[in-house]
Amino acid sequence: MKKLTSFTKLTTGEGVRIAFTFSEVDDMGKLISQNNKGNFILVDDEIKAKVDDIEKFINENFLAN
Repeated sequence: MKKLTSFTKLTTGEGVRIAFTFSEVDDMGKLISQNNKGNFILVDDEIKAKVDDIEKFINENFLAN
């Protein structure tokens, strides 16, 4: 099975990109591979709104004076 280990939001010329890393683990819990990478451009408006909500939360709770 694949397990998400991290993700990052990037703003690029193509739009909002989500980069992520994941590990693969077998049914017995043995690590098959790690630090695998992938990425995609956000095109779904519902998911874009959720990413905007996370960004707003960080700005209001961690970056506000």
